[in-house]
Amino acid sequence: MMQLRKFIEAEGFYRIPLKRLATGHYLFSAKINGVSGKFILDTGASTSCVGFTDSAHFLLISEESIIKAAGAGAINMKTMLSRGNKFNIKSWSVNNMDFVLFDLSHVNAALQQVNENAIHGIIGADFLKQHRAVIDYGRNCFYVK
Repeated sequence: MMQLRKFIEAEGFYRIPLKRLATGHYLFSAKINGVSGKFILDTGASTSCVGFTDSAHFLLISEESIIKAAGAGAINMKTMLSRGNKFNIKSWSVNNMDFVLFDLSHVNAALQQVNENAIHGIIGADFLKQHRAVIDYGRNCFYVK
């Protein structure tokens, strides 16, 4: 029987390792506009986002947004939008990625309670669908095309 990794890489997918956190979230490193950061992969997040406090860190240019964000433990949060950013994970990249900016302090507070480091953002279903992501929970990795 052919292994998933061999099969999916032969189809042109790129493998990205994940680190499982104490919270059960999966973490990986990536760059936005050439600047490194830590991101959680979240299939339940409808859009990919970056915390307001990390906007300057990633050289994001943002615009007002009428969208209100909601997440675990928080609702009706103000957001901004940053369009057309370069996003890369090791040697794999996309040149036109949008991010919603909002307050991630509640997420980082939850991580801190279990002695995990803060994250810069969350990569959500918008990215996963667009890049045909396949998550291999058994091997702690995911693949994108």
